[in-house]
Amino acid sequence: MRNFCDGNCKKSISDMYAVNVFNDTVMRERLPKATYKALRNTIEEGSTLEGPVAEVVASAMKDWAVERGATHYTHWFQPMNGVTAEKHQSFIVPTSDGKVIMEFSGKELIKGEADGSSFPSGGLRATFEARGYTAWDPTSPAFLKEDEGGITLCIPTAFCSYTGEALDKKTPLLRSIEALQKQAIRVLRALGNTTSNRVITTVGPEQEYFLVDRDLYKNRKDLVYTGRTLFGAKPPKGQEMDDHYYGCLKERVASFMKDIDEELWKLGVSAKTKHNEVAPAQHELAPVFTEANIAVDHNQLTMEVMKKVAARHSLACLLHEKPFAGLNGSGKHNNWSLSTDDGQNLLNPGKTPHENAQFLLFLCSVIKAVDMYPELLRASAASAGNDHRLGGHEAPPVIISIFLGDQLTDILEQIERGELKSSKQGDMLGVGVSSLPMLKRDTTDRNRTSPFAFTGNKFEFRMVQSSGSVSDSSIILNTIVADVLGEVAERLENSADPKAEIEVIVREMVINHKRIIFNGDGYSNEWIEEATKERNLPNLPTTVDAIPALISEKAIKLFEKHKVLNTSELFSRYEVQLEEYTKQINIEALTMIEIGKREITPAVIKYITEVSDSIIKVKSISESIDTTAQEKLINKLTSTLNNFNKALETLEKKNADAKSVTGDILNKAMFYRDEVLKVMIELRSYGDELEGMVDGKLWPFPTYGELLFYL
Repeated sequence: MRNFCDGNCKKSISDMYAVNVFNDTVMRERLPKATYKALRNTIEEGSTLEGPVAEVVASAMKDWAVERGATHYTHWFQPMNGVTAEKHQSFIVPTSDGKVIMEFSGKELIKGEADGSSFPSGGLRATFEARGYTAWDPTSPAFLKEDEGGITLCIPTAFCSYTGEALDKKTPLLRSIEALQKQAIRVLRALGNTTSNRVITTVGPEQEYFLVDRDLYKNRKDLVYTGRTLFGAKPPKGQEMDDHYYGCLKERVASFMKDIDEELWKLGVSAKTKHNEVAPAQHELAPVFTEANIAVDHNQLTMEVMKKVAARHSLACLLHEKPFAGLNGSGKHNNWSLSTDDGQNLLNPGKTPHENAQFLLFLCSVIKAVDMYPELLRASAASAGNDHRLGGHEAPPVIISIFLGDQLTDILEQIERGELKSSKQGDMLGVGVSSLPMLKRDTTDRNRTSPFAFTGNKFEFRMVQSSGSVSDSSIILNTIVADVLGEVAERLENSADPKAEIEVIVREMVINHKRIIFNGDGYSNEWIEEATKERNLPNLPTTVDAIPALISEKAIKLFEKHKVLNTSELFSRYEVQLEEYTKQINIEALTMIEIGKREITPAVIKYITEVSDSIIKVKSISESIDTTAQEKLINKLTSTLNNFNKALETLEKKNADAKSVTGDILNKAMFYRDEVLKVMIELRSYGDELEGMVDGKLWPFPTYGELLFYL
């Protein structure tokens, strides 16, 4: 591994930060003024990048990378499987004298080729029509990736088919960003704003994860194959003592986090916050918010770097949403907001939000958007892993609602009554100790049970899966808000009195969409009853329930209207996500079968034999010795093992039956959910019961206690 700092020298964060990024500072230094200006126009205004400009940029990028030790480049893209893809190509070009030179052309920068049929495409690509293209995204800076294989120049790219359909997550994200900016600028112009030229979607993904010892991890086939434990009895201690959240970092974890910070800082990722989370062995990393496209790229890099650095520290980083049953799972909060290029946060209420018409208009537009399209927002967080987390008392409920807090809720109630006069203000809070300072109390409390909460100057969408891309939820949010802002812009543009029209629009939105606002306990049974029966909010508990929203008539009309996704692209995502769901459960079922047959059953039989032999030996000494306890244990072990193996046989059959389910992929997904998963849960219950009875020395894989508390 090539270290940033050779020897014993120490580098400041400012020296280290973004050293591996071809960012604006580097471009300004290395590009001719005219080339730099043309590239900035492309980045900021979306103007076409001419071939000669691309040649100059490519040459400068190559020179910079080679000076830093790079030998290869890759088009770095994000297929629909949620991870990143890359094909490394060297800069070398052979010369006639048997030597090589280092070259990188504008064509190689702008365009690459990949086999579209080898990635999930939902029917958009087949083996006999496999061509796919990668296209340089100049809005996200190129960077250098350092690993044991050397240094590689990574160029963020979009990925599309030969016929132009998006095969990735970046392309629709960029389209949604453009759609939102277009409509938001229309609204601002109608409000009299002539200075803002761009509206920027900002995102800040909070990444949760678990760390376990790598040697223990390697001895758990379920963790290796599926990312979560498929068996595991509850340990004597879990998270009930509330002693891990914000607790003192263990040395091994602190060392890992230090390396993570430094690796991410070098890549220009502004890693800001790190701390222990609620569950033992669970942690969180949060960056400074940045533009959505870059934030998504940074989060993909963050997950990749976490895994690599963990391996260096003999740890395994678990990004699965529910690696351990009975403990909190992991999510990824998407902190989403809107800002202008001249420094305005459009979701900042200011000191007197009741007088801030622009804020109220954008706030209510988001409220309306979420109320109109809650099914799409739910679908953006749907996955097999997230189904284990959502709806429990550890994560947001699956019913979408919006938390606004006391101040904003009071303002909207005033608007509804037609008597907007004031804003509740936060007072000063004393803690009863004279030497401690008075604290300014916020205008509202924080509601951790809400899936979509306003948190001061942004919305926090808390349903996102920890292992997935934050692009999915960002695409949905951008598109649905763009749709509402387009309606608002049209009304304002056609109004003789835009100021008066704002009041009418805001009041209409409050009256028509207040059902989505809920500041109470989202975990309560009363809320589920109220939400579904009184407010008529959709309740989509599983991925299989949620994904069909992507191909609803309403969704197709929305995405085609704003040119974010066409019908075939939506159907491909529907297919890909349901296929991913079925494949994940199939892998889990096969893993359970293998562990059950080859590890658990032999271990239990061996223990039964040992206990039986001990009875024989004891009885050989004296028939009068009482062996009731041993005999009861054998009976219990045998009975439970029989139940375990019956469930094992049933799982084998159900999983085999799933392969023959015909029709739409939804039918197969429903079978896996309703039939296969049900037996997996039953099998696990017997397996965990056996773990609690078998000699720990004979149990074939590390227990929860060993995984969670032995770092």
